[in-house]
Amino acid sequence: MSGPRVNSFFLGNSSGVNFSIILSSVDEETGKLQLANCSGSKRGGDWNLNVTPGMNSSRVTVSLTRNLQLCLPNATDCCTTPLCVVETLQVLACRDSVMLAHLLIQAEIYANSSFTGNVSENATIIPNQVFQPLGSCPCDLTAGACDVRCCCDPECTPDFKQLFNESCFTGVFGGDVNPPFDHLCSSQSMEYIPDWFPFLCVQSSLNNTPFLGYFYHGSISTPRFPPFKIPLQTSPGKLFTGYGEGDPIMTEENEYFTIPQQSMAGQCVGNAPVAYLQNFDVKCLTNLASYKERLLRDVRINSGAGDFIQPDVIYRTIADMGKFITESESLHTAEVLCQNVTFGEHYTFIWKDKNIERINVTVFLGTLCDGEILAQRFTVKFQSLESTNATELFGNPGYQVGKTVKAANMNASDTFGSLNLWQPAGRGLCTLATYTPVLFGLDSFSGCILEVGINEDCSLLRGNVTEKLNSLIKATHIGKRDNSSYSDLNDWVEIIRLDPFNSDTNVSSGNLKGICPDIPANLNIRIIFADVGAVQGIPQQEILAVQISYSTVIWQFQCGLICENSISFLPITASVQFIKVPAQPPVPMTRFQMNYTEFDCSRNAVCWPQLFYPLTRFYTGEPYSQSLAKGLSLAFLVLLAAIMSNPWFPKLRNSSLV
Repeated sequence: MSGPRVNSFFLGNSSGVNFSIILSSVDEETGKLQLANCSGSKRGGDWNLNVTPGMNSSRVTVSLTRNLQLCLPNATDCCTTPLCVVETLQVLACRDSVMLAHLLIQAEIYANSSFTGNVSENATIIPNQVFQPLGSCPCDLTAGACDVRCCCDPECTPDFKQLFNESCFTGVFGGDVNPPFDHLCSSQSMEYIPDWFPFLCVQSSLNNTPFLGYFYHGSISTPRFPPFKIPLQTSPGKLFTGYGEGDPIMTEENEYFTIPQQSMAGQCVGNAPVAYLQNFDVKCLTNLASYKERLLRDVRINSGAGDFIQPDVIYRTIADMGKFITESESLHTAEVLCQNVTFGEHYTFIWKDKNIERINVTVFLGTLCDGEILAQRFTVKFQSLESTNATELFGNPGYQVGKTVKAANMNASDTFGSLNLWQPAGRGLCTLATYTPVLFGLDSFSGCILEVGINEDCSLLRGNVTEKLNSLIKATHIGKRDNSSYSDLNDWVEIIRLDPFNSDTNVSSGNLKGICPDIPANLNIRIIFADVGAVQGIPQQEILAVQISYSTVIWQFQCGLICENSISFLPITASVQFIKVPAQPPVPMTRFQMNYTEFDCSRNAVCWPQLFYPLTRFYTGEPYSQSLAKGLSLAFLVLLAAIMSNPWFPKLRNSSLV
């Protein structure tokens, strides 16, 4: 032990057990400890023994009673050396002079090093670093002695400084903590002094130096604006000049118009701003205890032109509430608390150019009881005012990363389709998995687990797996663009399906029981797209082709110690891969590019063929007229410099003056 207290435990019934502590000494001849007996007590020398009995064990505590402070002059009851205690202890547990347990303790305890003397009241005065350097001699490292080559050390006598006077430390470390700065008129530190330096230099003493005054003691003010609020504009007139894509929609109180939405982590955020021209459809789980009522009657939306719009709200009652109640807990109380709540809110924003013309809101109401979990649904759709088809969704002329891939089923009366992936929940079983749409430009991978028995028929298993995978693709065509029209077949590309390999042999019979080959367990979706242009500087992509294929595996029933008629698992997966191709085939290399590689701009850092690139039509950094004017001005200056540097120019100037 190295401290004044140590704990141990005696296991068993301690009734009738006598505990004792003994100071043991080592025999100088044999080097062995003296034999201990049960005649000791609970105190030995400066040590105490304390026993706390328990149910099936007793706590044994050994503590030191002496002082562990180092001795001061003329002091007693203290430690004369840093290693204060070096002793060997034995703790015995006896019953009727019979030793039941024996504990050996080797104690090496050092004295406390805390200072207990008088502290001087003279505090060191630290200069203000704003006006005076903190350390005037940084090379003074040794107290009461002269540091070699430290000429600013006050402990160095003049005779001692003569030994290293020519080798003193320079710079800040050598004591030059306030050197002349470059802009000082008396400074000659710069190697090259321009002609205008005497006109713009600074006349100042070294007390006013840029090396000091770095510290500014300013007050910190907290923002007074609450969350989701921006400061009011003080300029008169309209507050807005119109919304842009992605801009948050504002209310009359100059706050963000918020609707519950899902975050990147998948959780619902209650006060998420609604972005202009960005549709979404989310579901948020809630119960009666955490439900919050949304007031839509008092909300007025800024149209983008300075005026405000009152949403047209229509309330409807939900007849089949089973589609919204995802879980119901059994309550044993006689009376269950129920309340009329909002099951869903559907917003339709009618827009034109950069302004909002009208807002239609449909609110679905229903009854939610205590113990039930409600899946609230919130949808936002932006519809153009110029649209004649009210069901048409308007979007970008091309896809953007993160947007939902548009799908259609041209073989059905309702042409709306979907392209989804699994979103497993719980144990990851396919029966419990939900769907999430495929997002453009994001390679994804998902899957679920299918329960299979040992007597499963392979043909039925292939059909079941194929049906599960095909349930993700409820479409025959994929939209080329985000604003593809359902009435125009040219806006869609047909899905190319590569059917899985079907085996006509039933491999579940005979000796191959529990083994099925050629199971299409992996669904591969490949989407080929390309850049087709830009709208307001935002690149727009277009889908060119979609291919669906299957990868087969050999399924084998996994046995434990014995193969019983139990359930095994078959993981099935679906992956989406986006492949970008050039919009046009690449231009083949010319013979000049093959032979003269030093002029190839793609292989060299200096591109001489693009010397006059800003003067061509391909340069879009600024208007062509401005780049042409700047280029002609630069050419004129180069020509003028060439003329003035010619040897005959001074003769021509002198002759014209005569």
